[in-house]
Amino acid sequence: MKLLTFRTLHALRLSGRGCLFLGTTLGVLVLGTKARADDDIVSRMEQEMSRLQAAQAHVQEEQRAINHDMAVLKAEIARHHSAGTSASHAPASHDGQLAAARPDARSDVRAEHGERITTASARRHGGKTAEAPQFTNAPGEMTAASGTEPLRGTTARRDRVSLSPTGRGLVDADKGSELAVVGHRAEDVLVHFAENGVGPHPRETLGAQAAGAVGDHGVFHLGPVTLMLGGFVDTAAVLENRHVASDTFNFWQDMPYPNEPRYHTNNFDGGARYSRLSLLARGNIDSESTISGFFESDFGAGAVTTDPYESNSYSFRMRQAYLAYDDTKAGWHFLAGQAWSLLTPGRAGIVARQESLPETIEASMLAGQTWSRQWQVRIVKDFFHHRLWTALSIENPATLYDTTGFSASNGAVSMPNGSIVTIGQNGVGLTNDTANFSNEIAPDVIGKVAYDPIWGHYEMEGILHFPHDRVTMGNTGHNNTAIGGGAGGSMILPLIPGKVELRMAGLAGWGINRYGSVLLPDATLKANGSPDPLFGVQAQAGIIAHPNPRIDVYGYFGTQRVGHSYFNQNGGSHGYGNPGYSNAGCLQELSALSCTANTRGVSEVTLGAWWRFFKGKFGTVEAGTQLAYARRQIWSGIGGDPHTSMSQIFFDFRYLPFQ
Repeated sequence: MKLLTFRTLHALRLSGRGCLFLGTTLGVLVLGTKARADDDIVSRMEQEMSRLQAAQAHVQEEQRAINHDMAVLKAEIARHHSAGTSASHAPASHDGQLAAARPDARSDVRAEHGERITTASARRHGGKTAEAPQFTNAPGEMTAASGTEPLRGTTARRDRVSLSPTGRGLVDADKGSELAVVGHRAEDVLVHFAENGVGPHPRETLGAQAAGAVGDHGVFHLGPVTLMLGGFVDTAAVLENRHVASDTFNFWQDMPYPNEPRYHTNNFDGGARYSRLSLLARGNIDSESTISGFFESDFGAGAVTTDPYESNSYSFRMRQAYLAYDDTKAGWHFLAGQAWSLLTPGRAGIVARQESLPETIEASMLAGQTWSRQWQVRIVKDFFHHRLWTALSIENPATLYDTTGFSASNGAVSMPNGSIVTIGQNGVGLTNDTANFSNEIAPDVIGKVAYDPIWGHYEMEGILHFPHDRVTMGNTGHNNTAIGGGAGGSMILPLIPGKVELRMAGLAGWGINRYGSVLLPDATLKANGSPDPLFGVQAQAGIIAHPNPRIDVYGYFGTQRVGHSYFNQNGGSHGYGNPGYSNAGCLQELSALSCTANTRGVSEVTLGAWWRFFKGKFGTVEAGTQLAYARRQIWSGIGGDPHTSMSQIFFDFRYLPFQ
């Protein structure tokens, strides 16, 4: 029994030692693993501390940059306030006004003379783009990191700024101000603007899209050059009570009379051919001057091979393509290439992509709208802190001749006296061989003056045009050159700034009718064969409202009218609007009688609205609808001067990925 007890105790002692040894070994292993884990944790903590220290240094650098930005803004605003209070009965200077950016937009912003202000958020994301400072238009004091004192007076109303909720930029609370520019940044608007209550286009409106707005999403930097994308995918349709085969581009002169069966038929047509793509490239030559290039295109051309029954393969065409140079300090601006004509009404100063265009869905815009997109060389000078602008351009000429009462083929017109008048030639080579290109001796010369006071935008313009032909009798001939031209103007009145505005524009003169949407003739021929410019007038007025940032509502009335000039010789009637022409068959379907129907005028009234129902980082999706009523009148002849009309309803959806 004792022996058993001893052996048992001995065994237990040995087992205890084994357990102790095993436990010690396991403890050492655990402690070693824990130590290594602690070392890893310490290492990670040291790495994190190093990262935080680097981030702290980066934030300090950013803070210094922000302080610098605030100092620049403070100095500019103080200078503007000083200039405004020292001038007698003069508006405050806005020479240093910055192009604004949306708080979520990434952009490079140029202060006065093109100085770039880069905010902290851009550097935090690699320094490619920056959140641009914005100005608030709401009454109250100007508060920023610089702690500037409040500004007083109406002229300083839009120079007040406040920090955004993120603290990374400055906020513009009024989306309708002149700071809500087409691109919401200096990359898109290269000059500064005086306060006028109108300002550049709010970028998302249809007027801005028509003028060529680029977006804030598609921005790329290739070294010193910034590339910005613009455009949209468009799907539009029209339902009309007459059949005019021009899609959503109205060709009013083809509006039928009851003698044609298509007068009695409705028509539905839709397509995506006006989807658009644009590219703006900009580089800074120095701190005060900028060079840029702009290209814009769509599928609005219809080639001979266009198939409306299967492929609907409309042609890619050039809308705009030009280069521009801007010196924001000296106030000189230069443009060369294809762009909106200088006659096109503007919205702020005389600046490309700031044309005042209707918000209509119809691609022809509006009867009575003055416009053309053509080659030009333009030079602009602004004065008095960008309030007064003057411009001169030479532009590609073209004369629309009417040859009613004459026999014409390929630009050669047979006259009653036996002479041949050459007014042009059908296209050859790479030009359209079904269109006649007129003889021209000189470019159109256009001048414009624009003024931006405290309230409204005002313009006056003039044009000289030189119709040219050659008269051949027998084996000899001579050239003839007529002088045409006219004058007009436009204005935009901010009835409720940022909410409701009234637009009016008009142009009148001789031989300038092609600058109107209706494309009435510029000239006919005199009995001796020389060009005979026709008098014409075009005018439009509209009210545009922005009830909220997502809705635009508009209403327009426009009209374009042309005079008449004619002669009778050898028993025949010739010229435009001759009362000897017959309109007797215009009111009878498939009548054997004539319906000459020289257009005297076209008027249009239209109402419409746009709704941007989706908006975010993916872009903007909007829908629009438009009601239009147009009436065509003709010059009186045998059988009177009956009129015709057309009613239309347009629908449209657009996706703007870069807005």
